Amino acid sequence: MAKKKTSRKSRSIIIGHLERINSKVFDQYRKQITDIIKGNNGVYALYRRDKLYYIGLATDFKKRIHHHLKDRHKGKWNYFSLYIIRKSDHIREIEALLLRIADPTGNYQKGKLKSSKNLGPKLKHLLTEDFKNFLDEMFGDQKKYAKQKTIKKIAKKKTKSTIHRSADRPLKGLFPTGKVIYATYKGKDFKAWVRSNGSIRYDGTYYATPSGAGKAARKKETDGWRFWKYKDKSGNLVKIDALRKKIKRQFK
Repeated sequence: MAKKKTSRKSRSIIIGHLERINSKVFDQYRKQITDIIKGNNGVYALYRRDKLYYIGLATDFKKRIHHHLKDRHKGKWNYFSLYIIRKSDHIREIEALLLRIADPTGNYQKGKLKSSKNLGPKLKHLLTEDFKNFLDEMFGDQKKYAKQKTIKKIAKKKTKSTIHRSADRPLKGLFPTGKVIYATYKGKDFKAWVRSNGSIRYDGTYYATPSGAGKAARKKETDGWRFWKYKDKSGNLVKIDALRKKIKRQFK
């Protein structure tokens, strides 16, 4: 019979700490504090009353903090905290992280994250793409719009064929200034843009009918009239199926 694997608990990084200890401890109780922290390494913080002043790392806490009672930091702090770290592998990285977050006034150098990748440019790229898509949805593709305007001038006479083409875009004229439509499927939200000419823009592609746009979103045959919703004057989401009666009156 196979042995059942037991879950292994991760070992703590921080194995001991002292917080908000008065600097006078080094003068009056040097032996006691030495017995506690000697030989350990980790990160420490210096405070001026309740305000963080300095963050540093040390392989010997006693020598390091005692040194700050005489160097350029003398008289600028009166409390300290220290955190003993099990291994010294990540001390510098932890110190850098704390410096970047807290930004103490007593530190000249700021933390450097050597192996960390700056994700700012990637976020900027994604936001730029998203904003570009938003503008396309709000104002449409200007080149395609100009081309469609030229076609409309050529086909100015309203014949049976033009009426048929209008019927192929059943939402034409219902939203003169355009309209955003929404849908939700399996926990995922979808959004499309209905243009004044009745075409529906979804994910950069134009569709003539709600069902065509719904099929593109769900990746299968869809009753777009029941799938898509729009916000009425009260801000409530209403299925566009409610517009069918209005469409029938339009084409009588």
